[in-house]
Amino acid sequence: MNFEERLHDRDAWSVGDGCSAGRVLDLLSTKTVFLVVRECFYGTTRFEDFVERIGASAPAVSRALKQLKAAQIVAPVPYREPGSRARDEYRLTEAGEDLLPVFLSLMQWGDKYLQDDRPPLTFVEAGTGRPVRVGVTADPAPETASDDIEIRLNPAWRRG
Repeated sequence: MNFEERLHDRDAWSVGDGCSAGRVLDLLSTKTVFLVVRECFYGTTRFEDFVERIGASAPAVSRALKQLKAAQIVAPVPYREPGSRARDEYRLTEAGEDLLPVFLSLMQWGDKYLQDDRPPLTFVEAGTGRPVRVGVTADPAPETASDDIEIRLNPAWRRG
């Protein structure tokens, strides 16, 4: 990347606490928080399912959901099973859905550098089967919504 002329003197400016990347890292500050977002993209909605699928303690998942709710990344949606008290499911908000490229780019990087290009899952466009990739572009490109992505088990993956 290159800087515009007035930013060439790096000692003359700093974004400090205004850095958007830093703020996102503050928001997604723990592995549990990030894995709750992952599970939301995978369709998990209920508290006990988050606990089971993530393998984190109930208090850690509760803290993560509270943090994501406060940041308006997830929203509680009441449900009630017959004979039980009303409870909440958690669904991604528009802001949560907008984390899809962040989530996929981290997965894509991990697939390449941490999985020897043999990740457990692949993400493809549901209608065509074409791999979904995140990239940097200067032009607006058509976006793929999370509902248009199919997650598949990678047949080349072998649990280590």
